[in-house]
Amino acid sequence: MSVKIRLASKKDAPQILEIYSPIVRLTHISFEHDVPDASEIAERIAKTLRQYPWLVCEIDARIAGYAYASAFRSRRAYQWTTETTVYVHEGYQRRGVSRALYASLLAILRAQGYRSAVGVIALPNAASIKAHEALGFQEIGVFRNVGFKAGAWRDTGWWQLDLSPTLERPPAPQSISDLVEQDGFDELLQTGLPGIRI
Repeated sequence: MSVKIRLASKKDAPQILEIYSPIVRLTHISFEHDVPDASEIAERIAKTLRQYPWLVCEIDARIAGYAYASAFRSRRAYQWTTETTVYVHEGYQRRGVSRALYASLLAILRAQGYRSAVGVIALPNAASIKAHEALGFQEIGVFRNVGFKAGAWRDTGWWQLDLSPTLERPPAPQSISDLVEQDGFDELLQTGLPGIRI
């Protein structure tokens, strides 16, 4: 059985949409109401990869899950903080895919020079809370009734993870395209692989 974690590309959009579509349609986990099409997903991948990692986990050439980082807020002072997201295909859940993707994602974000990662969880979602806390994220607060999805008002919980020490004069995080060119990037990608249960 072949298992790997790699950077996403626009051609992965149909398989990523296969994972994401039921989450939008059937759950409150994503606050998106309308399912995007594959071309929109492809554009999101391309836009993300200008600065941040978007990873996929492949098992026998099928995408079992994906994870990406994005800007936490747009103003410049926030540039050292990133928001993280992970989704796993329902056929591959409880096999360590989420944890593996997150482990690789966080290793890459550390290498890029990010200071902290924030996970925003639509509540209730015990599995996501458990996954974040197992990786060291700590709950920092709850926003009450901030979204209306699946027929009800929803809270969001906020979890934060320190990625690196606090520096007095931090350099700007480097882009994922710059990091890809450096020695050791392939090892960063595979950080989470040992945790996957085939």
